[in-house]
Amino acid sequence: MKKTMVSVTILLASLWAASAQAQEAARPAEAASAPAERSKPGAGERQLPAESVIHSTGQVMIKGKAVPYKVTAGTQPVWDKDGKVVASLFYTYYQRTDVANKDLRPLVLSFNGGPGSASVWMHIAYTGPKVLNIDAEGYPLQPYGVKDNPHSILDVADIVYIDPVNTGFSRILDQKTDRKFFFGVNADISYLAEWLGAFVSRQGRWQSPKYLIGESYGTARVSGLAKELQNNHWMYLNGVILVSPTGLGIKRDGPVRDALSLPYYAATAWHHKVLPSDLQQRDLTPVLAEVEAFTLNEFIPALAKGGFIESDQRKALAAKIARYSGLSETTVLQHNLAVPPSYFWKDLLRTRGQTVGRLDSRYLGIDRMEAGSSPDYNAELTSWLHSFTPAINHYLRETLKYKTDLKYNMFGPVNPWDNSDDQTGENLRLAMAENPYLRLLVQSGYYDGATTYFDAKYTMWQLDPSGRMRDRMDFKGYRSGHMMYLRSEDLASSNEHIREFIKKATPAPGQAAKY
Repeated sequence: MKKTMVSVTILLASLWAASAQAQEAARPAEAASAPAERSKPGAGERQLPAESVIHSTGQVMIKGKAVPYKVTAGTQPVWDKDGKVVASLFYTYYQRTDVANKDLRPLVLSFNGGPGSASVWMHIAYTGPKVLNIDAEGYPLQPYGVKDNPHSILDVADIVYIDPVNTGFSRILDQKTDRKFFFGVNADISYLAEWLGAFVSRQGRWQSPKYLIGESYGTARVSGLAKELQNNHWMYLNGVILVSPTGLGIKRDGPVRDALSLPYYAATAWHHKVLPSDLQQRDLTPVLAEVEAFTLNEFIPALAKGGFIESDQRKALAAKIARYSGLSETTVLQHNLAVPPSYFWKDLLRTRGQTVGRLDSRYLGIDRMEAGSSPDYNAELTSWLHSFTPAINHYLRETLKYKTDLKYNMFGPVNPWDNSDDQTGENLRLAMAENPYLRLLVQSGYYDGATTYFDAKYTMWQLDPSGRMRDRMDFKGYRSGHMMYLRSEDLASSNEHIREFIKKATPAPGQAAKY
């Protein structure tokens, strides 16, 4: 990659001078050659400029071709209903620079989840032009940092990574603002839609085909945004990509909830080679197909009978569940056939003295003692923070030259979070029904125990009970976990699936949106 050339422009807003602290932060713009201005500590915390822009350039080889690009790292305000600046969101915006017509160039708007998580994960490990320095399976390497990503989707789309309030460098500026304005399923969707409308206007991207991608809780965020942008901001999308989706407000209580984890158990047991030999000798794909069929056709109907399952049937079911999960029949029976995920993570490799990770069960942990009903810690998350935290801090501050004394919040304070009235799945369904252009891609890792792949399939199946939009929905599974892209093989295939999706969902000029 060519040596990155950095030019700096800083725009500090004067609109939010509602207090002496805000006035101090809103200083005049510096010369274009000056470094990014540091925010002076305020009363209780360091301040973020409401608006700031720092430009860099770079180049990356993608699919054997050089892709030159411009990076904008900056902040843009969040306004309340009266037009007052109450917060500022940090973003990183990548634009390919050798494109003649920006109106035909797709734009991907990227969010992570939590809901208190920054955009760091997909930014420097999945779709962007830089990717973590990790080994082929996703484990930390030193020296920490990033390298070129030959699988980035920047060849087919521009991308902006957005940190919601209190994540990354994003912060509340007006401390009198009610936290309910930001922290809740529907509040989050509302203020982010307003922010995105302003961003698209400022960047001149109204004519571009637009796509939302969200990971984990970010899938609820983008599902809700699809409808909010469409109905209240008149911004129509071409595609929504759900990476390791949550339940999106779709009910799955009782037998359905208890049964949907079994295919994930089977995948994990297969990976750790604890299934019976006849299953272990087969490839994972046909094994999962068999377990999925059992789950739908036998397990859920049996659990629906509750305590009235006949004794012989209960024993037969326990034997089959044990066969597919790698657990003992005794354990299955002790849990009334429905073993909770936390117990599975603790128990599967108990005799080996190891636990398996929640978000990616390929990762192993060591507990203080083998006894217990859940692991002491999340083995995968500690590993990921080990890799990501130094890398994103160095990249933003030293490579992109965004200088600030603020802490980059990998996970930020967003509680209490209002989870009530989660209709995000129905919001996405309605947005798709109203917009014939809008398509859906769901991506899941087989070894994700937090948002399991079979639960993601169930979510997709339930989005449109009529079945009339199923030809606009697609599911892709991978042999990794919650962040499937950390495994090098899946980094390549999952990005390629997004690339194909964008091309498929971007209509040819003149192709009308109609049923």
